[in-house]
Amino acid sequence: MKHSLVLLAVALGSALAAEPPKLEDRARALVAALGKEDFAAATKDFDETMTKALPPDKLGDIWKGIVKQVGAFKKSGAVTTEKTEKYDIVWVACEFEKATWYTRVVFDGERRVTGLFFRDTGPAPAYKAPAYVKRDSFKEIAVTIGEGEWALPGTLAVPAGDGPFPAVVLVHGSGPLDRDELIGPNRPFRDLAWGLASQGVAVLRYEKRTKQHGPKFAKLKDYTVKEEVLDDALAAAALLRKTKGIDAKRVFVLGHSLGAMAAPRLGELDPQLAGLILLAGPSRPMGDVIIEQLDYVLSLDPAPSEETKAALAKLRTEAEKMKDPNGQPGTYWLSVRDLRQVETALKVKQPLLILQGGRDYQATMDDFNGWKKALSDLKGAMMKSYPRLNHLFIEGEGKAKPAEYAKEGHVAKEVVDDVAEWVKGR
Repeated sequence: MKHSLVLLAVALGSALAAEPPKLEDRARALVAALGKEDFAAATKDFDETMTKALPPDKLGDIWKGIVKQVGAFKKSGAVTTEKTEKYDIVWVACEFEKATWYTRVVFDGERRVTGLFFRDTGPAPAYKAPAYVKRDSFKEIAVTIGEGEWALPGTLAVPAGDGPFPAVVLVHGSGPLDRDELIGPNRPFRDLAWGLASQGVAVLRYEKRTKQHGPKFAKLKDYTVKEEVLDDALAAAALLRKTKGIDAKRVFVLGHSLGAMAAPRLGELDPQLAGLILLAGPSRPMGDVIIEQLDYVLSLDPAPSEETKAALAKLRTEAEKMKDPNGQPGTYWLSVRDLRQVETALKVKQPLLILQGGRDYQATMDDFNGWKKALSDLKGAMMKSYPRLNHLFIEGEGKAKPAEYAKEGHVAKEVVDDVAEWVKGR
């Protein structure tokens, strides 16, 4: 018997020894390799796409650029994990001489590194619903938008009861955003979805294509706003019309920022949409908007670094191309320019609700006034501004700054109430 127990102990010890390292340990090892500037070791577990996109020399350039900015790497700190439908994500706090940054390592189902990001902010804290949310008044259902290689996971918030309910599709702003439109610790799309669902309006939100399929999307040549925004928003609206408990004749789109610019085009492409809601939508050409943003951000720093000035100058050059009718801004920016959002809004038959934050420096009151002037004679267009709200429709004071997005807040109740009232009144 004693001999058997020894054999069993040896067998268990071998089995445990054979277990693969935990993903947290793998992420720490990757950071340790970066700290030693052993970039070959840091990339050894990359998947095929990452290996091509970020070979050791390119990874080294990125890491050395961070070190130049925040000083020598000292040690790794706390580790935080997240899990999505397809990926495991490990955040490693990295202590440098001048600041703490965070390395975000994304592992696929085969435990390969399929994403690597460096940020000056860590993972978002757990979501705390605002007071206007009544969590027992709705349920959430997992859905899939579209099909095939570009299918997207989504979440449909459905009010309690039999319905049929009016429904809203949330359309993202610029960048690879998730279904909550996570920016810093803020989740404006979840605020809107849960807030509206608490008032009897179903809401569909989904991972943006550039978020869910980022590496594959980046390989596309000559992609446009159609592939980035329009196709998936239209597919989401079509899905709602086929969903039990949804009023197929009362499906709306709510676009934020770039999504607001795209909303009139969505109304033109899908005449069945019951209405278009524009939050922080630029009325001016994107080139003008970007240049104004750059100048504003630069004005906030009395002594910007040469690197900052160079980066902003490069962006300004690209923005100037967008403004120039004879410029060559590239296929994507041409497609954004061709949205012609104000001109299109004047042609669509759907009612419009246009909302604007008075402290927004990304889409400003100049844009809001542009909408007011252009649509002043258009029946069915309702417009409202909120003096204390920023680009995320979160309340604040004084001059808005980019750092404000790192402070946790919620979409103002007044905005949720106004959208709910308008939708239910259509």
